[in-house]
Amino acid sequence: MTTFAELGIDQDIVDALASKGIIDAFPIQEQTIPLGLPGQDIIGQAKTGTGKTFGFGIPVVQRLGLDPEPGVKALIVVPTRELAVQVYEDMDMLTSNRSTSVVAIYGGKAYEGQIDQLKAGAQIVVGTPGRLIDLANQRLLDLSHATEVVLDEADKMLDLGFLADIEKIFSKVPAVRHTQLFSATMPGPIVALARRFMSNPIHMRANDPDEGLTQANIKHLVYRAHSLDKDEVIARILQAEGREKAVIFTRTKRAAQKLVDELGDRGFNAAAVHGDMSQEARERSMAAFKAGKKDVLIATDVAARGIDVNDVTHVINHTIPDDEKTYLHRAGRTGRAGRTGIAVTFVDWDDVHKWALINRALEFGQPEPTETYSSSPHLYTDLDIPEGTKGRLVTAPKAVAPKQVEKKSEGQDADGTRAPRRRRRGGSSSQTASENGGAERSDAGAGTHDGAGKEHHDGNAAPRRRRRRRSGGSSGAPTAPVA
Repeated sequence: MTTFAELGIDQDIVDALASKGIIDAFPIQEQTIPLGLPGQDIIGQAKTGTGKTFGFGIPVVQRLGLDPEPGVKALIVVPTRELAVQVYEDMDMLTSNRSTSVVAIYGGKAYEGQIDQLKAGAQIVVGTPGRLIDLANQRLLDLSHATEVVLDEADKMLDLGFLADIEKIFSKVPAVRHTQLFSATMPGPIVALARRFMSNPIHMRANDPDEGLTQANIKHLVYRAHSLDKDEVIARILQAEGREKAVIFTRTKRAAQKLVDELGDRGFNAAAVHGDMSQEARERSMAAFKAGKKDVLIATDVAARGIDVNDVTHVINHTIPDDEKTYLHRAGRTGRAGRTGIAVTFVDWDDVHKWALINRALEFGQPEPTETYSSSPHLYTDLDIPEGTKGRLVTAPKAVAPKQVEKKSEGQDADGTRAPRRRRRGGSSSQTASENGGAERSDAGAGTHDGAGKEHHDGNAAPRRRRRRRSGGSSGAPTAPVA
């Protein structure tokens, strides 16, 4: 295996990588870095998880020099916000020992911070097409000196309808530049794009971690599970021997949030990433997951592209993916960087036909998912779950004490006597409490405060109030009847 130091990379970049424990280069990096450093245009065919960010990022950083002048000199275009954050973090790390500044430009966050970083002279911009064009049109982003241009996940940009935007972006960068394009697949429009905007590119193809079922470092398990038992099964899987970080995929945003709440109640450290969350909240969840503060991440497919974390040992499909490509993408979140991983898929009774199609496309040889319950012995042996494991961590029931306090406070007021007095005055009917709850409380409150003052001047003030309440009756009949 080749080390980064052997690839002709500047020592400060080698040191930045080494500080994160990154010493050896992946195949795509071995292939692209020696070509990218002198300025060769490159088409790299690789998916997330092969190390392509360093493959294009190291040449970009090194070619800009140790102390580049302020202003945008490099542009990296990515299809999604999550990927923008991921690539930004990697580029920021690569430049940690030099003066080069990196900024992430994408929607869902306020313009001000991004504009401030551009005005401060950031040299590398990582961004999504929409926000890049928006800021360029407002003349807040000057791309006329961006001689380093990278298109990452070009096929995904095609899927999302960004091709016209990419052409607009290319019209704003210098005609003479160093261009790198990375794509998992090479459909016709991407090939045409490369021909138009690249100069004699060399096509490099890296081994794809999601490619076929030959990925021997991932163990695939498929269970036919009952929807009411899934949470219990998941909670037991999360206690398997050797489990580090886990990613659980759900079909809907609502299911993702519900599962986060359920696992949190069972004592697990879970976070969510889905479309109903603000961009800031999604980034907080992802950062907590990467840092290990949360070790379970529940995500929908839309939010999954930024999940580039090496120590994910388990992927769980809470609901079966729609097709084999989505299956491979989800499963590919584990078994990264040469590590082993486990992918567990739950197939609902109604979705058995979907599994049949995925099984046929991927040649799994398992047309019938194994019927599985939380008590099934094979669940324990398949996943190395300790015998006797239940779906709730022993540290989970922390909320008992606050609930008990709450119950006490519902039955008594601050001095512990006001509520019983109110029942004597207003009769035992709960009707009065429900009808006049707000008014009665404020009246009683006034009695304890104002009454003292009135008694000081007129000893009969408080008794008059009690007589008036008796004459009104205990049911409050003249007001609205109780439903």
